[in-house]
Amino acid sequence: MTTVAAYAAPSAKAPLERTTIERREVGEFDVLIDIKFAGICHSDIHQAREGWGEAVFPMVPGHEIAGLVSEVGPGVTKFAVGDRVGVGCMVDSCRECENCKAGLEQYCTGGGMVGTYNSVGKDGEPTYGGYSQKIVVDENYVVRVPDGLALDVAAPLLCAGITTYSPLKHWNAGPGKKVAVLGMGGLGHMGVKIAHALGAEVTVLSQSLRKKDDGLRLGADHYYATSDPETFKQLAGTFDVILSTVSAPLNLDTYLSLLRTDGAFVNVGAPEEPVALNLFSVIGGRKSLAGSGIGGIQETQEMLDFCAAHGFGAEIELISASEINEAYERVLASDVRYRFVIDTATI
Repeated sequence: MTTVAAYAAPSAKAPLERTTIERREVGEFDVLIDIKFAGICHSDIHQAREGWGEAVFPMVPGHEIAGLVSEVGPGVTKFAVGDRVGVGCMVDSCRECENCKAGLEQYCTGGGMVGTYNSVGKDGEPTYGGYSQKIVVDENYVVRVPDGLALDVAAPLLCAGITTYSPLKHWNAGPGKKVAVLGMGGLGHMGVKIAHALGAEVTVLSQSLRKKDDGLRLGADHYYATSDPETFKQLAGTFDVILSTVSAPLNLDTYLSLLRTDGAFVNVGAPEEPVALNLFSVIGGRKSLAGSGIGGIQETQEMLDFCAAHGFGAEIELISASEINEAYERVLASDVRYRFVIDTATI
């Protein structure tokens, strides 16, 4: 076992504090990663504060991890010491079910994927995430960060990037398609960049026009305020896909009215409370209400290569570990443009 410094929530809703954790010895197919940067995802806050249900404590959050390989097990073939790598939202899965074999490990039906944190590994030990100095991960759940991407702006791609890339690809965002991104935050700003790079006509739907200049700079063609009732009249029946990155309850019927026939409203933001729906909102127009969760390992690598090829990472604000608790409050206040990233050298 290796002892490393980390930041952990000792209990639900408690402030995160510096501590030490144990990492397992490097096994035959394991990679030891010196973590350089770790993104702060809204889901870190949901889980550390038990907004999504009972959680495992102490909790070391963080599933947007970028770093360098410092040791490999004797059976490792995919990585070498010094490689630039990333780890996203999962560190294992059953590997045997239909979904795992199809590269959809995020939808593992053989016990479910093993989360990078707030989960229990096959060894029976709790998993600890990226707010730490090092992590040991099976090589099959590690991805390569292309040379064209700086590690700090690559880290958030391991969740925010793949969470938006996967549904945009699945619902065929591209030339001739009108895509709306609902919410202009950590997920939303990546949705705008990726949808634009895929060739879609991109509209941002945000509460206000406060971030309009940013949205247009990042690739949006149009930008509307959802606080203005005229927006819903003007855009009725417009979109092929609406990608909702919002983690607050919405009036779904209102937003479904913005879809064209056969359009899809895809949720990647996960509110803590149930939401209501009038089924006539989907029956009229043969519309789909859907959801999507991250992506498989192969698709995550594809997304990183795509972002590198198009010359972009996340828009970040680099912070020290001592600022994590403050950053959580700022995320909740929508006061970040657009992803906090922890410089793990400060842990």
